[in-house]
Amino acid sequence: MNAQNDRQSFLGKGSAVRLADTTIAVVGNCGGGSHVAQQLAHIGVGALVLIDPDHVEAVNLNRMIGSTPADAANKEWKTAVIGRLVRSIQPAISVKAFNNRWQEVAVELRDCSAVVGCVDGFAARGELEAYCRRFLLPYIDVGMDVAEHGIHFSISGQVISSLPGRPCMRCLGFLTDGLLAKEAQAYGAAGGRPQVVWPNGVLASIAVGHVVRLVTPWNDEPLCPYLEYDGNRQCVVPSNRLAHVDASGCRHFPANAVGDPFWKSTPVA
Repeated sequence: MNAQNDRQSFLGKGSAVRLADTTIAVVGNCGGGSHVAQQLAHIGVGALVLIDPDHVEAVNLNRMIGSTPADAANKEWKTAVIGRLVRSIQPAISVKAFNNRWQEVAVELRDCSAVVGCVDGFAARGELEAYCRRFLLPYIDVGMDVAEHGIHFSISGQVISSLPGRPCMRCLGFLTDGLLAKEAQAYGAAGGRPQVVWPNGVLASIAVGHVVRLVTPWNDEPLCPYLEYDGNRQCVVPSNRLAHVDASGCRHFPANAVGDPFWKSTPVA
């Protein structure tokens, strides 16, 4: 173990090697995704797959870790900025960066140890979760929102761990047909969503802790599948919805509908 890892030896025997051999995909590299990538580099994850189709804009600078006014002025790719950030922390880290919608480079997710999604919208989350379920990939979803209540605003968010064979986001009541239909009807009308840096940091830190628990022997307690964040009270608690969820399985992705034991990567000519 090198000096960089000395103070995280409590993660367990061989944890540094396990982390170095781990590849994590971060889908969405702005607010929460920038925090996630930064922390994964700090703890020694050996490879990242960064996916985001957008350039840095001035409105991103209040929450995108590693971004600068020059990046916005030059319209740098978000993946390039985060790639630069993680290499400044861990020069040997392997980075694959894709300036695409994740659906266009979905094959890149299949060899990852886990996928962390920092995407907007219910439909986008549902599509990414469904893909991860198909290929038995642990999916950790991070999201926050700011809602207006007269002259006051409330900050909320969630971290959902969607693991193969465990409850999915529909089982947990986070995704419903009603929410998806409502979102589809209002598509394009919402404009820019309010965002600030510290809730993204709180939620991203929890997601990174989930990744570490999945990869190392540090903590063998089951992950809480649904954590809710109250940004006004500054607290994170298990969702009340868990009381109504069968934690032993998933009703929406049956075992015979996921996994492909005959799949193997074929290079594209």
